[in-house]
Amino acid sequence: MKGALGPVLAVIVALVALWYLACVPMNVRDTLTAAERAGAVITPEGARARQEAGTWSLVLNNLGALGGSWSVERPALPSPQQIAAEFYESTIAEELFSRRGIVESGHWSNRSLVYHTGVTLAATVAGFLIGAGLGIALAIGIVYNRAMDLSVMPWAVISQTVPIVALAPMIIVVANSMGVQGLMPKAIISAYLSFFPVVVGMVKGLRAPDSMQLDQMRTWNASGPQQFWNLRLPASVPYLFASLKVGIAASLVGTIVGELPVQRGGLGAQIFSASYYGQTAKIWAALLVAAVIAALLVALIGWIERRLGRIMGAPA
Repeated sequence: MKGALGPVLAVIVALVALWYLACVPMNVRDTLTAAERAGAVITPEGARARQEAGTWSLVLNNLGALGGSWSVERPALPSPQQIAAEFYESTIAEELFSRRGIVESGHWSNRSLVYHTGVTLAATVAGFLIGAGLGIALAIGIVYNRAMDLSVMPWAVISQTVPIVALAPMIIVVANSMGVQGLMPKAIISAYLSFFPVVVGMVKGLRAPDSMQLDQMRTWNASGPQQFWNLRLPASVPYLFASLKVGIAASLVGTIVGELPVQRGGLGAQIFSASYYGQTAKIWAALLVAAVIAALLVALIGWIERRLGRIMGAPA
């Protein structure tokens, strides 16, 4: 673990450095406009003239006026410190010092990323449990039933070709017409994205035992359920957990997409509203939170896999 820390930190430092460098050409026009208003001599003069000029020519001709690239008010690409500042304002400052925060009001502020993270996380977990359960059930049916193998599996593949951005509003509208609101419509969208990798992984795992192993079970006069519990299911565990890690990340994506048309809380709603008002730092802060949640959820699945492996006698 200690040996891997150095390379990880080196990669992080390199990415942050590249991020800062990318802010210069991405924000060059707004940076030069602000510098010109402050009295600096800019080439070419006038914001309109600079709109027609190339990005790199603006950078090379105004190297001395690019110091504000990392503090533009509405940047095309916010700098890391701007995202960190927005994250602080949207979490710690909002909850501790705002009148809507948990300190003053006793409940999470609806303007805080903490609140919206909880909304997204609840729908993600619910959708993942639905999708994983459905995927496991379908996989068992596909393996043990020839008709399901020929009919259900192709439809499962076809279902994933429909863009979720187009499908999510339809699910929301249908669910609302049936009186289903709140968490469930988003959980359904989340389950839609998570069930497919679980189906594929579980089918592969259940079919992992070779013919010799199956013949050995028949030699012992093992019944179908005994073959399932003692051979097929243990063999499917590595495949299942690999697919669960993909599924939990897909569930989070589905939840965020499902929150875009709803606009009733969640990281997706925050991203949509921030993009509408041009608040790019808030967009990146929400994306950062989503990335951290995905990493933690995948790590949780990995921890469960290791614990289950020890119970099953796998080497530590």
